Amino acid sequence: MAFAPGLLSGRRALITGGGTGLGRSIGRRFLALGASLAICGRREEVLRATAEAFRAEMPGARVTTHPCDIRDPAAVEAMLEEVWREGCADILVNNAAANFLARTHRLSARAVDAVLGTTLHGAAYCTIGCGRRWIEAGQPGVVLSILTLSALQGGAFTVPSAVAKAGLLAMTQSLAVEWGPRGIRMVAIAPGTFPTEAAVARLRPAGVEHGGVPLRRAGRHEELADLAAFLVSDHAGYITGECVVADGGRRLLGGARAGVEEMLGWTDAQWAAQRARTPPR
Repeated sequence: MAFAPGLLSGRRALITGGGTGLGRSIGRRFLALGASLAICGRREEVLRATAEAFRAEMPGARVTTHPCDIRDPAAVEAMLEEVWREGCADILVNNAAANFLARTHRLSARAVDAVLGTTLHGAAYCTIGCGRRWIEAGQPGVVLSILTLSALQGGAFTVPSAVAKAGLLAMTQSLAVEWGPRGIRMVAIAPGTFPTEAAVARLRPAGVEHGGVPLRRAGRHEELADLAAFLVSDHAGYITGECVVADGGRRLLGGARAGVEEMLGWTDAQWAAQRARTPPR
Protein backbone atom coordinates (compact mmCIF):
# COMPACT_ATOMS: atom_id res chain seq x y z
CA MET A 1 0.00 0.00 0.00
CA ALA A 2 1.40 3.36 -1.04
CA PHE A 3 -0.20 5.37 1.78
CA ALA A 4 -0.74 5.25 5.52
CA PRO A 5 -3.78 3.06 6.29
CA GLY A 6 -5.71 5.92 7.88
CA LEU A 7 -5.23 8.41 5.03
CA LEU A 8 -8.99 8.71 4.42
CA SER A 9 -10.17 7.95 7.95
CA GLY A 10 -13.40 9.77 8.75
CA ARG A 11 -14.17 10.47 5.09
CA ARG A 12 -17.18 9.16 3.15
CA ALA A 13 -17.10 8.74 -0.62
CA LEU A 14 -19.94 8.38 -3.10
CA ILE A 15 -18.80 6.60 -6.26
CA THR A 16 -21.02 6.41 -9.33
CA GLY A 17 -20.59 3.22 -11.30
CA GLY A 18 -19.03 1.87 -8.12
CA GLY A 19 -20.00 -1.77 -8.58
CA THR A 20 -17.64 -2.66 -11.41
CA GLY A 21 -14.42 -1.74 -13.18
CA LEU A 22 -12.41 1.28 -12.14
CA GLY A 23 -15.12 2.46 -9.75
CA ARG A 24 -14.88 -0.79 -7.84
CA SER A 25 -11.07 -0.60 -7.74
CA ILE A 26 -11.15 2.98 -6.46
CA GLY A 27 -13.74 2.08 -3.85
CA ARG A 28 -11.67 -0.83 -2.58
CA ARG A 29 -8.64 1.42 -2.10
CA PHE A 30 -10.68 4.12 -0.35
CA LEU A 31 -12.03 1.51 2.08
CA ALA A 32 -8.56 0.15 2.76
CA LEU A 33 -7.44 3.69 3.59
CA GLY A 34 -10.17 4.15 6.20
CA ALA A 35 -13.04 5.77 4.28
CA SER A 36 -16.64 4.63 4.31
CA LEU A 37 -18.33 4.12 0.97
CA ALA A 38 -21.61 4.67 -0.85
CA ILE A 39 -21.73 3.07 -4.29
CA CYS A 40 -24.40 3.68 -6.88
CA GLY A 41 -25.21 2.08 -10.21
CA ARG A 42 -28.13 0.81 -12.25
CA ARG A 43 -27.90 -2.87 -11.26
CA GLU A 44 -28.77 -3.57 -7.65
CA GLU A 45 -27.48 -7.14 -7.73
CA VAL A 46 -24.04 -5.97 -8.92
CA LEU A 47 -23.84 -3.34 -6.18
CA ARG A 48 -24.87 -5.85 -3.54
CA ALA A 49 -22.28 -8.40 -4.71
CA THR A 50 -19.54 -5.78 -4.67
CA ALA A 51 -20.47 -4.61 -1.17
CA GLU A 52 -20.48 -8.18 0.11
CA ALA A 53 -17.09 -8.83 -1.46
CA PHE A 54 -15.66 -5.70 0.17
CA ARG A 55 -16.99 -6.71 3.59
CA ALA A 56 -15.60 -10.22 3.23
CA GLU A 57 -12.20 -8.85 2.23
CA MET A 58 -12.16 -6.08 4.85
CA PRO A 59 -14.28 -7.01 7.89
CA GLY A 60 -15.91 -3.94 9.32
CA ALA A 61 -15.90 -2.11 5.99
CA ARG A 62 -18.75 0.40 5.87
CA VAL A 63 -20.45 0.18 2.47
CA THR A 64 -23.95 1.21 1.43
CA THR A 65 -25.52 0.51 -1.95
CA HIS A 66 -27.81 2.82 -3.89
CA PRO A 67 -29.40 1.62 -7.14
CA CYS A 68 -29.83 4.66 -9.37
CA ASP A 69 -29.99 5.57 -13.05
CA ILE A 70 -28.09 8.85 -12.93
CA ARG A 71 -29.54 9.89 -16.28
CA ASP A 72 -32.72 10.72 -14.33
CA PRO A 73 -32.31 13.93 -12.27
CA ALA A 74 -35.19 13.01 -9.94
CA ALA A 75 -33.58 9.63 -9.29
CA VAL A 76 -30.27 11.34 -8.53
CA GLU A 77 -31.89 13.65 -5.98
CA ALA A 78 -33.64 10.70 -4.33
CA MET A 79 -30.36 8.78 -4.20
CA LEU A 80 -28.48 11.74 -2.68
CA GLU A 81 -31.18 12.18 -0.05
CA GLU A 82 -30.78 8.52 0.91
CA VAL A 83 -26.97 8.81 1.03
CA TRP A 84 -27.15 11.92 3.23
CA ARG A 85 -29.65 10.31 5.61
CA GLU A 86 -27.04 7.63 6.32
CA GLY A 87 -24.22 10.12 6.80
CA CYS A 88 -22.90 13.03 4.78
CA ALA A 89 -20.54 12.20 1.92
CA ASP A 90 -17.61 14.58 1.47
CA ILE A 91 -16.11 12.95 -1.63
CA LEU A 92 -17.86 12.41 -4.98
CA VAL A 93 -16.26 10.29 -7.69
CA ASN A 94 -17.89 10.77 -11.10
CA ASN A 95 -16.95 7.42 -12.59
CA ALA A 96 -20.10 6.14 -14.33
CA ALA A 97 -19.87 6.44 -18.11
CA ALA A 98 -21.13 4.98 -21.36
CA ASN A 99 -19.06 4.55 -24.51
CA PHE A 100 -18.68 2.39 -27.60
CA LEU A 101 -16.92 2.42 -30.98
CA ALA A 102 -19.05 3.72 -33.83
CA ARG A 103 -18.93 5.75 -37.00
CA THR A 104 -20.36 9.09 -35.93
CA HIS A 105 -22.45 9.67 -39.07
CA ARG A 106 -24.28 6.40 -38.35
CA LEU A 107 -25.22 7.30 -34.75
CA SER A 108 -28.88 7.76 -33.88
CA ALA A 109 -30.04 10.48 -31.50
CA ARG A 110 -30.81 7.72 -29.01
CA ALA A 111 -27.22 6.45 -29.20
CA VAL A 112 -25.83 9.95 -28.63
CA ASP A 113 -28.18 10.52 -25.71
CA ALA A 114 -27.23 7.16 -24.17
CA VAL A 115 -23.65 8.39 -23.81
CA LEU A 116 -24.32 12.02 -22.91
CA GLY A 117 -27.06 11.08 -20.45
CA THR A 118 -24.78 9.01 -18.24
CA THR A 119 -21.37 10.52 -18.83
CA LEU A 120 -22.19 14.22 -18.83
CA HIS A 121 -25.72 14.87 -17.57
CA GLY A 122 -25.57 12.28 -14.79
CA ALA A 123 -22.21 13.54 -13.56
CA ALA A 124 -23.49 17.11 -13.61
CA TYR A 125 -26.62 16.16 -11.65
CA CYS A 126 -24.52 14.39 -9.02
CA THR A 127 -21.96 17.19 -8.80
CA ILE A 128 -24.53 19.95 -8.45
CA GLY A 129 -26.54 17.93 -5.94
CA CYS A 130 -23.51 17.27 -3.74
CA GLY A 131 -22.23 20.82 -4.12
CA ARG A 132 -25.57 22.27 -3.07
CA ARG A 133 -25.60 20.15 0.07
CA TRP A 134 -22.00 21.03 0.96
CA ILE A 135 -22.56 24.74 0.45
CA GLU A 136 -25.81 24.80 2.43
CA ALA A 137 -24.10 22.95 5.29
CA GLY A 138 -20.98 25.13 5.09
CA GLN A 139 -18.73 22.11 4.72
CA PRO A 140 -15.89 21.32 2.31
CA GLY A 141 -15.94 18.57 -0.30
CA VAL A 142 -14.00 17.08 -3.20
CA VAL A 143 -15.26 16.06 -6.63
CA LEU A 144 -13.05 13.69 -8.65
CA SER A 145 -14.15 13.09 -12.25
CA ILE A 146 -12.74 10.23 -14.31
CA LEU A 147 -12.19 11.54 -17.84
CA THR A 148 -10.48 10.12 -20.93
CA LEU A 149 -7.68 11.39 -23.18
CA SER A 150 -10.40 12.35 -25.66
CA ALA A 151 -11.47 15.11 -23.26
CA LEU A 152 -8.14 16.80 -24.00
CA GLN A 153 -7.75 16.15 -27.71
CA GLY A 154 -10.90 14.61 -29.15
CA GLY A 155 -11.56 10.99 -30.01
CA ALA A 156 -12.45 9.64 -33.43
CA PHE A 157 -15.16 6.96 -33.40
CA THR A 158 -16.06 7.81 -29.77
CA VAL A 159 -17.31 11.35 -30.41
CA PRO A 160 -20.23 11.45 -27.92
CA SER A 161 -17.88 10.32 -25.15
CA ALA A 162 -15.25 12.90 -26.17
CA VAL A 163 -17.94 15.62 -26.06
CA ALA A 164 -19.17 14.44 -22.66
CA LYS A 165 -15.74 14.11 -21.08
CA ALA A 166 -14.66 17.52 -22.42
CA GLY A 167 -17.76 18.90 -20.75
CA LEU A 168 -16.70 17.32 -17.46
CA LEU A 169 -13.27 18.90 -17.80
CA ALA A 170 -14.92 22.30 -18.33
CA MET A 171 -17.11 21.67 -15.29
CA THR A 172 -14.03 20.77 -13.23
CA GLN A 173 -12.23 23.96 -14.19
CA SER A 174 -15.29 26.21 -13.89
CA LEU A 175 -16.44 24.99 -10.47
CA ALA A 176 -12.88 25.05 -9.13
CA VAL A 177 -13.20 28.82 -9.38
CA GLU A 178 -16.86 29.20 -8.41
CA TRP A 179 -16.79 26.79 -5.47
CA GLY A 180 -13.19 27.30 -4.37
CA PRO A 181 -14.12 29.96 -1.79
CA ARG A 182 -16.56 27.42 -0.32
CA GLY A 183 -13.75 24.94 0.36
CA ILE A 184 -14.78 22.59 -2.47
CA ARG A 185 -12.03 21.17 -4.66
CA MET A 186 -12.53 19.89 -8.22
CA VAL A 187 -10.02 17.43 -9.68
CA ALA A 188 -9.93 14.97 -12.56
CA ILE A 189 -7.93 12.06 -13.96
CA ALA A 190 -7.58 11.31 -17.67
CA PRO A 191 -6.58 7.63 -17.80
CA GLY A 192 -5.04 5.88 -20.73
CA THR A 193 -5.55 2.14 -21.01
CA PHE A 194 -6.72 0.58 -17.74
CA PRO A 195 -8.53 -2.55 -18.97
CA THR A 196 -11.96 -3.45 -17.67
CA GLU A 197 -14.19 -6.17 -19.04
CA ALA A 198 -16.67 -3.65 -20.46
CA ALA A 199 -14.02 -1.41 -22.02
CA VAL A 200 -12.24 -4.28 -23.75
CA ALA A 201 -15.49 -5.49 -25.28
CA ARG A 202 -16.76 -2.06 -26.34
CA LEU A 203 -13.64 -0.10 -27.20
CA ARG A 204 -10.73 -2.32 -28.21
CA PRO A 205 -10.63 -3.41 -31.85
CA ALA A 206 -9.95 -7.13 -32.20
CA GLY A 207 -6.24 -7.93 -32.20
CA VAL A 208 -5.06 -4.52 -30.92
CA GLU A 209 -3.13 -4.47 -27.65
CA HIS A 210 -0.86 -1.64 -26.48
CA GLY A 211 0.07 0.22 -29.65
CA GLY A 212 1.13 3.83 -29.12
CA VAL A 213 2.05 3.46 -25.42
CA PRO A 214 5.73 4.18 -24.72
CA LEU A 215 5.68 2.12 -21.52
CA ARG A 216 4.40 -0.82 -23.61
CA ARG A 217 1.81 -1.98 -21.10
CA ALA A 218 -1.63 -1.20 -19.81
CA GLY A 219 -2.13 0.63 -16.55
CA ARG A 220 -2.84 -1.34 -13.38
CA HIS A 221 -6.02 -0.57 -11.49
CA GLU A 222 -4.12 -0.10 -8.25
CA GLU A 223 -2.05 2.64 -9.90
CA LEU A 224 -5.17 4.61 -10.79
CA ALA A 225 -6.74 3.93 -7.39
CA ASP A 226 -3.62 5.26 -5.62
CA LEU A 227 -3.73 8.42 -7.73
CA ALA A 228 -7.42 8.87 -6.94
CA ALA A 229 -6.76 8.41 -3.21
CA PHE A 230 -4.03 11.04 -3.28
CA LEU A 231 -6.15 13.58 -5.16
CA VAL A 232 -9.11 13.36 -2.76
CA SER A 233 -6.88 13.36 0.33
CA ASP A 234 -5.70 16.35 2.33
CA HIS A 235 -2.22 15.84 0.86
CA ALA A 236 -3.63 17.30 -2.38
CA GLY A 237 -5.42 20.10 -0.55
CA TYR A 238 -3.88 22.84 -2.73
CA ILE A 239 -4.74 21.15 -6.03
CA THR A 240 -7.97 22.17 -7.73
CA GLY A 241 -9.18 22.59 -11.29
CA GLU A 242 -6.51 20.21 -12.55
CA CYS A 243 -6.67 17.05 -14.66
CA VAL A 244 -3.87 14.53 -14.16
CA VAL A 245 -3.02 12.38 -17.19
CA ALA A 246 -2.07 8.77 -16.42
CA ASP A 247 -1.52 7.09 -19.78
CA GLY A 248 1.95 5.52 -19.93
CA GLY A 249 3.07 8.33 -22.25
CA ARG A 250 0.43 7.67 -24.90
CA ARG A 251 -0.53 11.33 -25.22
CA LEU A 252 3.07 12.23 -26.08
CA LEU A 253 2.81 10.00 -29.16
CA GLY A 254 -0.38 11.65 -30.33
CA GLY A 255 -2.74 9.94 -27.92
CA ALA A 256 -5.06 8.36 -30.47
CA ARG A 257 -6.84 5.21 -29.37
CA ALA A 258 -4.94 2.13 -30.49
CA GLY A 259 -6.30 0.99 -33.84
CA VAL A 260 -7.84 4.30 -34.95
CA GLU A 261 -5.69 4.55 -38.07
CA GLU A 262 -6.77 1.08 -39.12
CA MET A 263 -10.41 1.86 -38.33
CA LEU A 264 -10.35 4.77 -40.77
CA GLY A 265 -10.28 2.16 -43.53
CA TRP A 266 -12.66 -0.42 -42.06
CA THR A 267 -15.37 -1.88 -44.26
CA ASP A 268 -19.02 -2.21 -43.31
CA ALA A 269 -18.35 -5.87 -42.55
CA GLN A 270 -15.57 -5.01 -40.11
CA TRP A 271 -17.81 -2.51 -38.32
CA ALA A 272 -20.54 -5.12 -38.13
CA ALA A 273 -18.06 -7.55 -36.56
CA GLN A 274 -17.09 -4.91 -33.96
CA ARG A 275 -20.75 -4.30 -33.11
CA ALA A 276 -21.20 -8.03 -32.62
CA ARG A 277 -18.38 -8.00 -30.03
CA THR A 278 -20.06 -5.19 -28.09
CA PRO A 279 -22.40 -6.45 -25.34
CA PRO A 280 -25.83 -4.79 -25.13
CA ARG A 281 -26.37 -2.17 -22.44
